[in-house]
Amino acid sequence: MDNKKATLELGTKPVGRLLLQYALPAIVAMTASSLYNMVDSIFIGQGVGAMAISGLAITFPFMNLSAAFGACIGIGSATSISVRLGQKDYTSAKEIFGNNICLNIIVGILFATVALIFLDPILIFFGASEQTLPYAREYMQVILVGNMFTHLYFGLNAILRSASKPRQAMYATIFTVVLNTILDPIFIYGLHLGIRGAAIATILSQITALCWQCRLFSNPNDILHFERGIYRLKAVHVKNILGIGMSPFMMQTASCLIVIFFNKSLVHYGGDLSVGAYGIVHRISFLFLMVIFGLNQGMQPIAGYNYGAMHFDRLMQVLKYAIIAATVVSTLGFVVSEALPYYCARVFTTDQQLISIAERGLRVANITLPIVGYQIVVTNFFQSIGKAKVSIFLSLSRQLIFLLPLLLILPSFFGIDGVWASLPASDLLAAVVAFLIMRKYMKEFNMLHQQQQNG
Repeated sequence: MDNKKATLELGTKPVGRLLLQYALPAIVAMTASSLYNMVDSIFIGQGVGAMAISGLAITFPFMNLSAAFGACIGIGSATSISVRLGQKDYTSAKEIFGNNICLNIIVGILFATVALIFLDPILIFFGASEQTLPYAREYMQVILVGNMFTHLYFGLNAILRSASKPRQAMYATIFTVVLNTILDPIFIYGLHLGIRGAAIATILSQITALCWQCRLFSNPNDILHFERGIYRLKAVHVKNILGIGMSPFMMQTASCLIVIFFNKSLVHYGGDLSVGAYGIVHRISFLFLMVIFGLNQGMQPIAGYNYGAMHFDRLMQVLKYAIIAATVVSTLGFVVSEALPYYCARVFTTDQQLISIAERGLRVANITLPIVGYQIVVTNFFQSIGKAKVSIFLSLSRQLIFLLPLLLILPSFFGIDGVWASLPASDLLAAVVAFLIMRKYMKEFNMLHQQQQNG
């Protein structure tokens, strides 16, 4: 089946089958990506030590900030391409693809250069102590050197999904996980490079997958492929990419800010090991959240195409199926966190004190996990149809409007438990806001659908 025909199926094939077709590869890819991060943490925790896990957790704001720029360009481009394909504007879709590549190269190099110059002060601001700073510095030096390749890798994977190639995007992610799992013990144990070895394994895995992605986009028979004349930045496309991508950018930037406050609160109320415990809680939670993110990635081209084609009945169907599936996944995460917290933490470390802190963190932080799936899907739905302002507000409502104030208030009354409790409290409030806004838009979509049928 040629690429154009596969794209047209987004508006004709049964929605349930389409969501399964697009979401399953994305879910596998995102789950693999989560395992990818867990593998690093496990090898570092078991092979370097408990304090190294805390050092790795200090780098989370850095990783979130880098991901913010990557998500802005990658998701903004992918959504724009999906809408253009739905409108059958293939020339603009190709130009957006070229602009995506240029923007990722420029931003990747600039971010890495600035971050490397001010690396130590930034890590200290993020919450690094004398004990955790050396580990965080060694890891980030390597990650930042390869930052441009990381941006290109994630950016092209987002484009693969928009270009009706979800399986290839899945294969690229799985490949990086497998190769990283092979290289981690070689560099950490065999070459005695410690936490720096884990970072080298990560970058080498992404560069290798990037080479394969470039080969895929070299096929002239596909709508989106490397060709002359598409790489010059055009203001109209850059503005559209950044406008749509501002939602994930703000969400990731807010995550960076929140993790900074979170780490500082954990150090103040529980010490360096509490930061390591948050690293474990974060990895376990993300294993389930990444499944939901994969579901959203599968929903994105379907929602974007059908919104562009004004198929509002199909638009509402894909939203409904995505919400149901996300709720099932998030509920499973809740069960695992509440029933098996010791075994989850034990995978990462043998340090009993760290395990005990992580157990408590898992139980408290994930108590409202069953409703998180709904909030994430609704936020990404608005992003998928190009309603950036709504998506930005929903993204920020959880992290800045609710979580940050709670993070400043609750620990003063409940100590370390208050730090953990700020997460589920903000999730609950954000889900209520998402429900109220979604109800308003559902009425509008239903009205438009009825007008189409009557007209």
